Amino acid sequence: MNPRGRYPPPGMGSGGGGGGRGGGNMYPNANPNFQPRNPQQYVQRGPVNQQQQFQNQQAQQWLRRNQLASDSTVDEVEKTVQSEAVDQSSQDWKARLKIPPADTRYRTEDVTATKGNEFEDYFLKRELLMGIYEKGFERPSPIQEESIPIALTGSDILARAKNGTGKTAAFCIPALEKIDQDVNAIQVVILVPTRELALQTSQVCKELGKHLKIEVMVTTGGTSLKDDIMRLYQPVHLLVGTPGRILDLARKGICVLKDCSMLVMDEADKLLSPEFQPSIVQLIRFLPANRQVLMFSATFPVTVKDFKERYLQKPYVINLMDELTLKGITQFYAFVEERQKLHCLNTLFSKLQINQSIIFCNSVNRVELLAKKITELGYSCFYIHAKMLQDHRNRVFHDFRNGACRNLVCTDLFTRGIDIQAVNVVINFDFPKNSETYLHRVGRSGRFGHLGLAVNLITYEDRFNLYRIEQELGTEIKQIPPHIDQAIYCL
Repeated sequence: MNPRGRYPPPGMGSGGGGGGRGGGNMYPNANPNFQPRNPQQYVQRGPVNQQQQFQNQQAQQWLRRNQLASDSTVDEVEKTVQSEAVDQSSQDWKARLKIPPADTRYRTEDVTATKGNEFEDYFLKRELLMGIYEKGFERPSPIQEESIPIALTGSDILARAKNGTGKTAAFCIPALEKIDQDVNAIQVVILVPTRELALQTSQVCKELGKHLKIEVMVTTGGTSLKDDIMRLYQPVHLLVGTPGRILDLARKGICVLKDCSMLVMDEADKLLSPEFQPSIVQLIRFLPANRQVLMFSATFPVTVKDFKERYLQKPYVINLMDELTLKGITQFYAFVEERQKLHCLNTLFSKLQINQSIIFCNSVNRVELLAKKITELGYSCFYIHAKMLQDHRNRVFHDFRNGACRNLVCTDLFTRGIDIQAVNVVINFDFPKNSETYLHRVGRSGRFGHLGLAVNLITYEDRFNLYRIEQELGTEIKQIPPHIDQAIYCL
């Protein structure tokens, strides 16, 4: 009598999934609910000869093979179902996002000439992706495509890209991704040259990281030092600020940077000017030796090269500046005498279709005088400059950004990184002295590939500067026509 004769061969019956791989259900307890599907599946009872045993073994092997094939098919089906479930859940979280309406305005190739990557290609945290999409970002711009994957590897970066092409998100996204929210320490410091840019950058970080438990703090000169000290006793993961204030807090032992693994320098050329460089060099001493440094700017003078060689380790260099001025900005000049400037400005206001405009002067006094004259002409106008109280500056910046006023008169304080999407016209009431300032001024319009207009009021004394700036930037500033087609700056 075959002792195994009364039990089904391995893989048979309702317990087959385990039996096929485990070598057979040898005990009835392995499946107490077993119900035979067909009496013929049982092995023959009674005495058996060798040939019958051999046939039985073959039958069992065949059944095992069949079961294995069946199991692998089941596995494949399960994997397909699981991947479809993942895809479904992926679609579900996207469907629940509060995505703003798509911006359908025309965009230039400064931001559209991409490799076709998606933000999801960078394996970012889902909570970060949620913030990215809810901010209205659809896919990475060229500078983001180049920078984000390199920054995530931990390499130092020296990146040069035009104003208004998405540099802020190019460093904010990897910074937020690399922060460990469970570690109560400052892990990223973002340095910027102006207080307004610090506020703007911290706001971008908060919006992108709103689904993450990351604490963002902004600190600048001109604000209460006591408030900053109190805030630093609470958790801070990402610190945005101007170099002088952060250095002051670090020296006092309040701002502890020993765990800061990433230093970002936005508008790096300005940060390495004589005004800021000594503070930057001292601040770096408070950071660990293995920190990562990311430097971003539209212009890179010689000072940047010296700094790179001293403080960056084999940096990855990104240069997206085949031409310097933005493709979407049309540039004109109007040749005027000094006393005709206000009349000319009044004519521009009446003829142009202005969403919002920024008007630049070369001195604080001229800013206040011009703002007063524009108001007297009957146009809404704010002004901002470095000698104003910080609270007043913050209020003006916030209100102009929110569309409370159409025109803003300012000094070069406002040329760095300030991103106000509605600005489509920049007017140089006073023509700048050098090409870098010109480049940053006109870059306030035509943000993120949109169209913009730059009008320069040129006096007899400015004619040589105009020619030199055209040569240095490799651009053409044309004489203003009697009629300007709205299609070149209003689409």
